[in-house]
Amino acid sequence: MSDLCERLQDLAEAGVYRLSCPVEVLRGNVALSELRSFELDLANVHSKGEFLAAVAHAIQAPDWFGHNFDALADALCDLSWLEQIDSGYVLLLLNSGETLGMTAADHAIVTDIFNDAVNCWKTAGKPFWVFLA
Repeated sequence: MSDLCERLQDLAEAGVYRLSCPVEVLRGNVALSELRSFELDLANVHSKGEFLAAVAHAIQAPDWFGHNFDALADALCDLSWLEQIDSGYVLLLLNSGETLGMTAADHAIVTDIFNDAVNCWKTAGKPFWVFLA
């Protein structure tokens, strides 16, 4: 088992990180760790609405997803509509740029939402990782 694979299973280290290895390396280690992964490409995201739609699609959000920041926060701390797993979650955002395709203010809000989701899942005993690539 690789060092990254072991770290992905470490609840204490879970958080929001800028990816420092090739995407393929992360994908392989996520698969070995049996984490549920969600991947979205932000190359064509240029607004809050487009970002929320991309995340909703990636996490297969249910119909009640309201396409606002409150709904995003609720969904990332829930995920009950998906098949439940014991190992944890990885959200990989490709072509994330500096602000995820949003204004700096919206980016700050989303960063807080991601950190809240990490803490929510830590409370549940599962790692939740967000990688910006």
